[in-house]
Parts: sequence; structure tokens; C-alpha cells
Amino acid sequence: MFLWVLVCWLLFCCLPAIQVICGTHLPGTVVPRKTVPYNDDTMTLFRVDDVQNYSSMLLREDLGLLLLGAREAVYALDMRNISHKKTEVQWSVTHDEQVDCTNKGKNSHDCWNYIRVLHALKDGKMYVCGTNAFSPACNFMTYEEGKLSLQNKKEDGKGKCPFDPHQRYASLMVDDVLYSATTMNFLGSEPVLLRSFSTTTLRTEFKATWLNEPRFISMEEVPESQGSTVGDDDKVYLFFNEVAVEYDFYSKLTVSRVARVCKGDMGGQRTLQKKWTSFLKARLDCPVLQPSLPFLLQDVFLWRDSDWRKSVFYAVFTSQSGSADLSAVCAYNVEDVSQIFSKEKFKTPVAVETSHNKWVMYSGELPVPRPGACIDDTARQQGIRSSLDLPDKVLQFVQTRPLMDPAAQPLSGGPLLVKRGALVTRIAVVSVAALDGQNYTVMFIGTDNGFVEKAVNYNGETFIIEEIQLFSQPVPIEVLRLSVTTGYLYASSSYGAAQVPLSTCGRYRSCIDCVLARDPYCAWDVNESSCTTLAPSQSLQTGNLIQSVKDADASQCPNPGPVERENVTFTMGSSVKLSCRRGSNQAVVHWLRDNQLLNRSSGGYMYDDGLLIPKASAATAGQYECQSVESPKGRKYYTTLAVYQLLKEGEGEKLTPPQPEAQAQGHRLLTLWVVVGVLSTALGVLLVWNLYHGHFCLPGCTCTRNPPSSPCRATPAQMYLAPEGASGVTLLPDPNSNNNHCEVTFGGSAQVPSSYSAKHCSLVLQYIDDESEI
Repeated sequence: MFLWVLVCWLLFCCLPAIQVICGTHLPGTVVPRKTVPYNDDTMTLFRVDDVQNYSSMLLREDLGLLLLGAREAVYALDMRNISHKKTEVQWSVTHDEQVDCTNKGKNSHDCWNYIRVLHALKDGKMYVCGTNAFSPACNFMTYEEGKLSLQNKKEDGKGKCPFDPHQRYASLMVDDVLYSATTMNFLGSEPVLLRSFSTTTLRTEFKATWLNEPRFISMEEVPESQGSTVGDDDKVYLFFNEVAVEYDFYSKLTVSRVARVCKGDMGGQRTLQKKWTSFLKARLDCPVLQPSLPFLLQDVFLWRDSDWRKSVFYAVFTSQSGSADLSAVCAYNVEDVSQIFSKEKFKTPVAVETSHNKWVMYSGELPVPRPGACIDDTARQQGIRSSLDLPDKVLQFVQTRPLMDPAAQPLSGGPLLVKRGALVTRIAVVSVAALDGQNYTVMFIGTDNGFVEKAVNYNGETFIIEEIQLFSQPVPIEVLRLSVTTGYLYASSSYGAAQVPLSTCGRYRSCIDCVLARDPYCAWDVNESSCTTLAPSQSLQTGNLIQSVKDADASQCPNPGPVERENVTFTMGSSVKLSCRRGSNQAVVHWLRDNQLLNRSSGGYMYDDGLLIPKASAATAGQYECQSVESPKGRKYYTTLAVYQLLKEGEGEKLTPPQPEAQAQGHRLLTLWVVVGVLSTALGVLLVWNLYHGHFCLPGCTCTRNPPSSPCRATPAQMYLAPEGASGVTLLPDPNSNNNHCEVTFGGSAQVPSSYSAKHCSLVLQYIDDESEI
């Protein structure tokens, strides 16, 4: 029993180290391969002193501008260098508006005009909205002759822009028609999905069955009329979180939703006048831990294919449990989500004895045409040309039953990525052609501590290429946009805006580092001896380029040249620091002294940045080599990072360089040292424990099983390990003790201090050659 407990303890303690050595990680602990600090030279930052909340962004590639909305200002920045501000326009609130806002009980910090909505119109103008001291307002903006200007067309922004500068909302401009999801009143108690600038303004019902305390996330348009054989209509999809009405729970349970409406919806004739007749919603599921509370949606990005049926919604989720720091990325096929609304069953409320309704699957006959469906060829053949012609029974059905029974399930049945640590906030996705001719989806994921992670999924395995710190302060990423035209990713937060390249191949200085990055943007050019960004025309030209994104195979890399040795002179008794930083978070660093592996007991302290030798002596001199070992897919790749020659002060001669054979032998002994160390520790603990408890008696000494005064037992306080250099493992009694105790020697001869008298008995474990001796 003791042996089993000991083994379990060893596994529990050593498992994290074994996982690091083997390059594997527990589920939910995917580690970025590289961490790029804030001061990296590939990054560009924009911020203005005393200006906060850069919470809206619009890319105008036709003008080469990035429009950035902040507190009481809109900035026009150069898309290729956002630190270059071309122009700006101020939009401030009046003193009376600020006073009125604070008199209503709002914090003075929030009683400014925070720009939250920025959209481009067909005529080149822009539509901009701000919170305007909790009284939302909108206006039109132009960019002419290098100058931004607000037109004198200020209008009410209720239902188009949130009142609260910290409130989540969703907004979309399609064919100069504005779709917005926010609140209609000062208190935020009337959520709405609103369509403006159309011949018919439509909104949702103020009912909990439609929207129940929602937190709006994102909105996307899908051109489902393209290629449709039934004359279908385009759709607008809305993503949000809300309190579920269909679950009996001891408290409010929040779930994630996807809803959709038809672009051609005109509302009802009598029922649902100026209301959506096509509003349907379904639960959005991202199963991470079972059982657990549902993970909640934070952002959605629509990756568009030329065929909308192959387009994919990429969504990021976080745990709603305050004790869990888990985040996940799930992907949903657009056609699968569309099929839920067009073909699956509805939920319906039924009265029960309690005061609450219970929601169950509706199994009755559906009215014709199908409730919530867009007007298609079948409906037109029945004389229904628009939603105004829909029968009341169809409208009454969708008015009381907008919820679908099944939930939208992710591709492959589960998340693409589960990670611990900083929670995810935003996501942007781009497709990249690699050297093998395949297209891979690269995900840029923003976090709540100001980092962006670059990740790719290879055959079900998600690999985080790098994480980049965008801001000096740990602020959440609020907006992510990318431009394939410029090749940059743009992010904003309350602190400022940042710009980073989509590909940073120059960051990898060796062939192994470049290939193991597994970045579909990058390949090692053998001729140029550099990591280069692939051009689209190079995707099928393997020639002098090396890349292995799926297999992480760097065996084709040429042998690197020797690392230049650096001489370090030290004085006796001084501290010596040797610098060596690993190039990958997934690598393990080893130090060798004169081709022999250093361990923790070698007199030096190993840490992330190098090796510290606190008290240098004559034995400190020698050659020190820092090696990085990375083990993707079970293969080991060794990289020499630094070589130092330590010389005592006054010595000028250089030692002979190490032979390659001895260096290779040190590599092979690494694994053996680890295994022998763990097994020796386990055996020693087990033997000492049995001796201490008297579970067996040693040959050559007479002792009883239990008496604590037995001369052949030593208490832990009376034992000490023999000094280094002694043969075997020796347990000696404390010289200061007056009791008679035994020396226990495992093989070899013990070094007994001279203070021991003859009354100390000597117990030696010897091999028994004759079984009769047992």
C-alpha cells in the first residue's frame, strides 16, 4: 500500500516537469511558443494624452485611412503607419449636457461623448454616433482634401447607439441600411434590434421571450440569396448573451444565442406591425467542460468564402464561473446554423402548476408558410409577396415562439482551442496559403490583459504561434480588425490603438526556429539563410524553401554554424552571471560544463535568463554551453544558444574546444540522468521509511521490531547523509547524541567520523551468495 501511495505522490509531483520535458500539456493549457514583449520594433502605437476609450474603428482601404473613434474625437490615421495622424475632428458635449447627465446620477467620467458607431456609406460619407452624455446622438462625417468634417445634421441616436459608454452593443450597415442592437432608454431596460434608414423601420418586441436582459455581441450579414434555388432572402445574424427563459434554475442562467432576421422583412399588416416577422433565435453551444455552466460569448468573426455555405462563424467564449480562468474558440458552419431556423423544430411554453412556464419542443402542426421564414418562391406562388401578406396565425405563432429547440453545435463537436490564463475578448481570422498548397485559417485572438495570440489549427491540433503584448498596461482588447491589403492587424483598447504585421518572419533567426514556428506565412530560404514571408505565387514552389506547418519537421534544415565563444574572466569568490534566454516557451534549457550536464546541485542557479554561480572558485573555470531542447511531435531539436569560457583572473590561455563526440554523449545521457534520479529517490525514500518503522531487520545486527530504544534504529533527527565523495549512501548517527545507534552503509565503506567510539555498531548491507544464510 505504501509503495502505491509513493508512486502516486511521485507522479503527482513530477507530472508537470515530465510534461514540459516531453513537450505536452494538459487540456486547457496550450502555451504560446513565443512571447513578444511590448517594446518589439514591429509594433506601432497611437494614443493621445488625456484621451481614453478608443472603442470604435473603421477601415477605409479606399482612402488608406483607419478611422478611430475615442472620447469626443475621431482620428484619421495612416493605415500603413497609424502613428501618423492625418487629421481629426472633435465632437464635444456642452457644459449643460454634462451637468444634466450628472444630475441624473451618472458618474462625471461617463458624461462625455464617447464615439461608439462608425460606418461607411455608399457615397463615401461616414455615419458616426456617440453616447453624448447619456443622450445618444448621430451625425454624418466627410473626408475631403485631407480633412475630416462633421455635417450639420445631428440626429437622435436612441436605438442606434448605447447610452452607456461601457455597454456592449452590435451595429451593421448594409446597403446604407443600419441594423443596430442596443437599448432604447436611459435605464437600459428596453433592449431592441432596430432597423433604420429603410422604407420601413422595424424593431423587436419588448418581451422576455424575444430578448431577456441581453448583452449584445456582434452582427453579420450573410448573402443567402446568392445561388439559392428557392428564391431565398439575405439574412442578418445577431449574436448575444441573455438570461434563458427555457430552463428551471435556482437563479438566472445566462446562455449564448444566435438570432437572425430577413433583410426583406416589412413587418406584419395587423399583428407585428413595424415589428420583425422573421426574428428567430437559438442557443449557441460551445461545450468545454461537462457538466458546467454554459460558456458565454465574447466576440464573433465571420470568415467569408465565395460560397456562403462554406463560410464559418468563429466565436470566442469565456467561463461564466468566477473561479475558472478558461476560454475557448468554437467554429460554426454558416449553412448548419441557417438550417436550424429553416428546418428544425420550435420550442413552446406550456402552463404548469407553478407560476413559471415550462418550455418544451413543439410537436404540433406548423401553420403555412413556415413561421419566421423569409419570403421565397413557394410563398410567392401562394400569393404572399411580402411579410405584409402573411396570415395572422403565422405571425401569432412566431410572436409567442421565437425560440428554436436545438442548439447550434460547433464543427467537429467541440472547441478548436481551450486555454487557461488571460480571458479572450476578441477574434479576427484570415486564410493563408502555405508551401504545401493548402489554405490554413490563422486566428488572431485578443485577451483581457492587452495581448494578441496568433493561433492555427492543424488537423484538430491548435498551435499558438506567438503572443504579442500590444500595450504597456494590461488593458482588454476591445476592437480587432485586419487588412489583407496592407498586411496589418489593428487593435484598440481604452489605452490606445496598436498595429502589428500579420506576418513577422524576420523574428526567427535560425532554420529550426523558423520551421518549428509552424507559421503558414513563413518559410526558411536556404539561399538567403533567412526566414522569409511567402508570396502567394510561392505556395507550390518548394525549391529552396523549407516549411512544415502540420508536422513540425525541421530535419531538412542545414546544420548551423558554430556559436562564437565568449571569454569571461572572474575573480575568486565573486558571482558570475551567464546570460542565455530560450527562444521558445516550449523549449527546455540545459547547461553543460566541459561537455558534462549541469544539475541543480552543481553549485549554480539556473533561471529563465541564464546561469548564476554565486561563489566562483578554481573549479568554476571551464567551458559553459547553453542549449535549448524543443520536442514537437516527439522529435528533439537541439540548438546551442551561447558558449562561454570562464577564466580565472590572470589566465589568458583558452581551453581546447569540446569534441563533437563528447558533446553528443552529453545529450544522450540527459534522459538517463532524469530517469535514474527519479527511481533512486523513490527507492531511497521507501528503504528509509521501512528501516525507520522497523518493518525488517538488517543482517549482522540483533534488533526487535518496535522498541524505540533499539540500538539498531536511528531517529530522523539523529541521521545525516555522508558528505559528498563517500561511496554509496551512508546513514550515520548524530555525533552529538549520547545514545548508541547504528551506521547503515549501502555498499562500499563508510567514512566514520573520528568522534565515534567502538560502542557504535556498524551495519553493512552485503550480497548473500548462499541461500542458507537467509
